[in-house]
Parts: sequence; C-alpha cells; structure tokens
Amino acid sequence: MIPVTKPFLPPFEEYQELVRGVFERNWLTNDGPLVRSLESKLTERFNVPSLFVSNGTIAIQLAIKALGLKGKIITTSFSYIATTSSIVWEGCEPVFVDIEPNGFNIDASKIEAAITPDVTGIIATHCFGIPCDVHAIQKIADKHNLKVIYDAAHAFGTTVEGKSIFHFGDVSTCSFHATKIFHTIEGGAVFCKNAEVHQRVQCMRNFGHEGPEKFNGMGINGKNSEFHAAMGLVNLGHIDFILERRRAQCIQYFNQLHQLPVRLLDPNDHAWNCSYYSVVFESESRCLEVKNQLENSDISSRRYFYPSLNQINDWGTDDCPISSSIASRILCLPVYHTLEMNTASRISEVIKKNFRS
Repeated sequence: MIPVTKPFLPPFEEYQELVRGVFERNWLTNDGPLVRSLESKLTERFNVPSLFVSNGTIAIQLAIKALGLKGKIITTSFSYIATTSSIVWEGCEPVFVDIEPNGFNIDASKIEAAITPDVTGIIATHCFGIPCDVHAIQKIADKHNLKVIYDAAHAFGTTVEGKSIFHFGDVSTCSFHATKIFHTIEGGAVFCKNAEVHQRVQCMRNFGHEGPEKFNGMGINGKNSEFHAAMGLVNLGHIDFILERRRAQCIQYFNQLHQLPVRLLDPNDHAWNCSYYSVVFESESRCLEVKNQLENSDISSRRYFYPSLNQINDWGTDDCPISSSIASRILCLPVYHTLEMNTASRISEVIKKNFRS
C-alpha cells in the first residue's frame, strides 16, 4: 500500500552519533545541550526566536496562555481539530469564520463581522503550508486590539515577501510531528519576536520555573527531550533535499492533472513549501469514488480536513458553507521524500481514468 505520507529517517549513523553524546552526558531532558542547539539553529534559519516544545498542540495552548487570551477567539473552520480543541481546552470559545472562496485559509474579509466585545484574539492556520493574508489580518487585529496566533503546523519553509512565515502575528506555532516536512519524531515549536512573551512561554513550558527555586506564574510540562532534539538536528541537515523532492512530486501531479475539472495547488509558487497536495473535486460523490479507486489500487489518500470544524461536536454552525463544501470534496495525495515520479504518475493515472469512464 502506498502511504499518503512517510516520515523521513536520516542515515542511522548520523543520529547514532548525537545519541552517543546523550548517553555519555546522561542528560536526557530539562533544557539539555541538544535542545538548546536545535533552538539556536531554528532561530538562525528563520531569524525568529524559537522554543522547542513537546508537540504542536501544546505550542498553541502555551501561546493562548502566554498572550492572556480569554473569552472568544476567532478561528478558521478548515484545519486539523487541534487548532480548535486547543482553544476549547484553554477555556475559550471558538468563533468560526469561513475560508476564502478560492483558497483554504480564513477569509480575512469576513473577520471583522465576527468581532464582538468578548473576542480577544485570532488563531489562523496556514493550511497546507499556504500563507494566510497576513497583512490584512494584522490590520484588523491592530484596529481592534486583538492578538494573532498563527497555527503554522504545515508551514515549515513557507515564506511571505522573502521572510519566514514565522515572522508574522504575535506568536507562530509549528508541529514537528513525524508526518511533517521537518520532524523531531514528536515535537513542536513556538516562534515569537516579543522578548516578554518569549520569556513567558519559556517559563510556562517548564512548570513555570524561572530558575531552580523561582517561579514565574503557572506552567505545564511542555518540554522535549535530547533524543527528539537529536532527530531534529540531524533532519535539519536534510531539509532542503526534502523540500526539493516534495516540490518535484507536486509539480508532477500538477502537470498530469491540471486539465481535469478539478482545483489544484500550483507548486510553481516557490513561497509555498509543498507540504501537502490536495485535489478538490466538483462533488463529494466524485471525491469518494476516486478515493475508493485509489484504495483498490493500493494507494492511500486522505480527506484533509473532513469534516469541517464548524460541524463537529457542540461547535456546530452552518455559517461556513465554503469550508463545509470544500471539506466534503477534497483529497490529499501521497507526498513524501521517497515517492518515485513513476508512482506519482500511476496515482495521477488512476484519477484521470475515473474522468474517462
């Protein structure tokens, strides 16, 4: 079975070399030298101070806490559930805003209509690594004195006007889960340019410790280990190769499918990191038909993100028709570093065959 994604594993010897040092030092966690080294390298790469944490979800929760968000938070209806569940977990209420008619991100033109006196912030996802309209969102946030958190779980390597996507908003969070472009097995990061907020998150991820015998408010265990940092440090040395491979695969899909009556992402936009490759079909029935045909050909695909978040649990609302429609008609195709071009062609051929029948 061809998987929809596959974790990158570096040469074993490279990882082993760093792990050997962990054994020699017997320093496994609690802000060890490899954690600090990874943070330093990420900060240098993106020119934004970074903090390595246990996962991308705790990164969002720490950001909400550090910015003091209460009450209601405006967010996208089209993302992974962790974006919304983090809001609810922190005792806040999500206010869903629909996505752009021709995109996958929150529609900035609809945000102001959703602002009420008890809204304190905006959490927007750079869906599939595609950047939100960061300038329009910041303009609205400044006008209404709102904080902005970007869930950049998919956006490692995405840029806007030549700058890392992590430069925008009050805080950006990222997931380093094994299935992401860059991973630390499990892990995540908080990127923040404000020194005070950065220090707050740094304390919060370590139970509130500001030193062995001093505390700075309440905290949680959001730390990560030397073993996870070692994987990140090694993988960072291969990230350009990973990004290049994924772009080549996405270009292959685009070239072979663009004449079909479907909506595709254009991988020739080099600001986008090609973290996922989605196909939006004209109907849910066509989408499910193609999905079944791919499965019958031993090819996995995923309905990222179904259902639309506004249709889940007690959050239900019918005010996001675009998101609800897209969620029912979208499939993401296999993209990973070892996917061969002839395999991408075979996947494309299964889809094209459906339209010929």
